[in-house]
Amino acid sequence: MIPFLDLKAQYASIKPEIDRAVLGVLASGHYVLGEEVALFEKEFAAYCGARHAVAVNTGTSALHLSLLALGIGSGDEVVTVPFTFVATASAICYAGARPVFVDVDPRTLTMDPARLEAAITPRTRAIMPVHLHGQMADMEMIMAIAERHGLPVIEDACQAHGADCSGRRAGSIGALGCFSFYPGKNLGACGEGGIAVTNSDRHAATLRMLRDWGQEARYRHVLKGFNYRMDGIQGAVLRVKLRYLERWTDARRAVAARYDALLARAGGMALPVQAVGRRHVYHIYAIRSPRRDALQRRLLAEGIQTGLHYPIPVHLQEAHADLGYRAGDFPIAEAAAGEVLSLPIYPELSARQVEEVAAMLEQEAHVG
Repeated sequence: MIPFLDLKAQYASIKPEIDRAVLGVLASGHYVLGEEVALFEKEFAAYCGARHAVAVNTGTSALHLSLLALGIGSGDEVVTVPFTFVATASAICYAGARPVFVDVDPRTLTMDPARLEAAITPRTRAIMPVHLHGQMADMEMIMAIAERHGLPVIEDACQAHGADCSGRRAGSIGALGCFSFYPGKNLGACGEGGIAVTNSDRHAATLRMLRDWGQEARYRHVLKGFNYRMDGIQGAVLRVKLRYLERWTDARRAVAARYDALLARAGGMALPVQAVGRRHVYHIYAIRSPRRDALQRRLLAEGIQTGLHYPIPVHLQEAHADLGYRAGDFPIAEAAAGEVLSLPIYPELSARQVEEVAAMLEQEAHVG
């Protein structure tokens, strides 16, 4: 069996450090926020090239609070993409605003800047590009459009830890950048976690209050806030893992390069594209094939697990039917949803395993 993801292998590789970090928190008695979380915030902000980082309980919470920090609420619109995990749109709804979608670029599957301006209305209050699969959206074009319209940008970087665009790290370009530390992410906690990064002192202060019941000081509630705090154990675990992130990213990129070389002549499928000037960190290695479902069944029969990210775009999800979109509104996102197949990719994946996956795909391509 070749698993889609092997978190046990990652833990085994750094077990003594993780165990020591967790036991240290247990011994300290600081189980919510605390010193380990504060230190992780400083270290992750430095890693991203941002002034501040505010740790929370999930990436969704980071998106939600970032919207609130910008004053976004009822009656406002936020422009984003339909080809993403549902949390992107859900966070906008949590803030009381309405998600407005634009289609994605056919090569990178990230926000298409050429379609962005047409979606901006007098009610638009922010733009939320999604850095999909580990590759940043075209931030240079998106920021130029945002600045022309006087709009802030919130980067949904939940899949893009360490990715960059023109030498600038994900999360550091917009007004705020949001990350998830769900266990399967390139930088994953041993549970849930998230963070928002920003260069704004004001936004950082607002985020810190909002995550902790709106408190400016203990029992002094300035804002209507939330219980979105990060646990101390997760902060400690993430501090350990952050020290390995670049090494793991290099390993992921090596796996992706190996797939690229082995599948270049397979036929019947499109490989992920790394855009010029961007560093793809390959949270997901997603091929595209009109025979996606047959390929997935065949690989599973041979003991190879794969994933689907995402088989139903957000605008066609029943939960968001109230937005009024229909099939055909975003043809590129809809086509991708029916064709994308995510292959196993993680730092511990061996060259032999990559070759086995590629060989099966090549064999199926000839059959098809």
